[in-house]
Amino acid sequence: MEGDNNMEKGLLLVYKEDTASTTPLLVFSTFTIVCASFTFGVAAGYTADTMSSIMTDLDLSLAQFSLFGSLMTFGGMFGAIFSAKAASAFGNKMTLWLADIFCITGWLAIALAKSIVWLDLGRFFVGIGVGLISYVVPVYVAEITPKHIRGAFTFSNQLLQNCGVAIAYYFGNFLSWRSLAIIGIIPCGIQVIGLFFIPESPRWLAKKGRDEEVEVALQKLRGKGHDIVFEARAIKISVEVSKQNSNTSIRSLFRKRYAHQLTIGIGLMLLQQLCGMSGIGSYGSTLFKLGGFPARIGMTVLSLIVVPKSLLGLILVERWGRRPLLMTSAFGLCLSCITLTVAFGVKDVPEIQNITPVFTFIGILSFTMMFAFGMGALPWIIMSEIFPMDIKVLAGSLVTITNWFTGWIANYCFNFMLVWSPTGTFIMSAIVCGLTIVFTWCLVPETRGLTLEEIQLSFATST
Repeated sequence: MEGDNNMEKGLLLVYKEDTASTTPLLVFSTFTIVCASFTFGVAAGYTADTMSSIMTDLDLSLAQFSLFGSLMTFGGMFGAIFSAKAASAFGNKMTLWLADIFCITGWLAIALAKSIVWLDLGRFFVGIGVGLISYVVPVYVAEITPKHIRGAFTFSNQLLQNCGVAIAYYFGNFLSWRSLAIIGIIPCGIQVIGLFFIPESPRWLAKKGRDEEVEVALQKLRGKGHDIVFEARAIKISVEVSKQNSNTSIRSLFRKRYAHQLTIGIGLMLLQQLCGMSGIGSYGSTLFKLGGFPARIGMTVLSLIVVPKSLLGLILVERWGRRPLLMTSAFGLCLSCITLTVAFGVKDVPEIQNITPVFTFIGILSFTMMFAFGMGALPWIIMSEIFPMDIKVLAGSLVTITNWFTGWIANYCFNFMLVWSPTGTFIMSAIVCGLTIVFTWCLVPETRGLTLEEIQLSFATST
């Protein structure tokens, strides 16, 4: 253990990253990678405004539609099981190509479905694809970007997700559910082509012993005039340190050495899925109708506001840092849940029931904005930063599976919880959001302005 720490300290003595310029290839590479996130967003928002039309066209019950809606997260859990291992074995590019195949096949099955079997199978395939995407995209972006813009570039993952959500919300008002499914295929096609023109992650290349390609990839990403010698050396030494612990098993993952990182990763994923976004994002139209607010107006407004709010998060993540942004987002989510609790709590009180539609609109709008502002992206950004190379595959898989499994349960149960008690549902969500603030304050470190190697050293020296 001490030897590993000394090697990492030595690494930082020989390497202090200069501020690299943002090259056109880096921007293009990031755009190509996060195109998959657009498909993710369309899939997440797909059921929000198509519920009634799909149920009518295919004669589905509420339970059948709830199963259909939750199958994306169920499939995502299966994709998550193999995402980190696939990325480690075959590379990030190959894994994204595989995800595109699943997504394209799934969207076509939904668009052409004549029965619930093909509908559910398509949703499940899309889920497998976005399960692969959810791990690979933030990790890939984090591994190719320099530290001073890593947070903002990784946040673009959430930005493109919200673009997809916005498209699903907006066009769900006008297009048929079959036409909306076709939209999900477009970014996959763009990515399939774009991946041919971008480099693989230098850290993955170093892990595979392809040292010359490491320097070539870094030079392309940083620009011809940038000296990449020290950065390349830092990456290679970091990988060598990780290889000394390459026999990490699932049991050793739970040792004290990794307890802090694992607690942060799993905790943030649980809190993200249990805060209420799985239900609000997937069944927003249903909530508007339940609160007596015009669903079409509500979904249109959501589609217009979610992307600008994500842009604000992208700008602030490197200015404020991860911790303040995450706590601010969680505080806003808590207030939004309290607003929705009041809205549905007074719905049957004659004297003040007129406030229910307004409070419903305010609560859903503010919740969606505050989630896009921080809680949507930051758990994935932090996950991509905190795990060292020797446990990134196992830890990344475990954390991603936790996210998708919890999301599946939350998504499937949400409609039934609304039947039980809308007020009780959002009281529980408000409590989870409050716990997120406490969890972040006590356990989540600030990683802004640190290289991935410096982050690993900070955890190593604290144990």
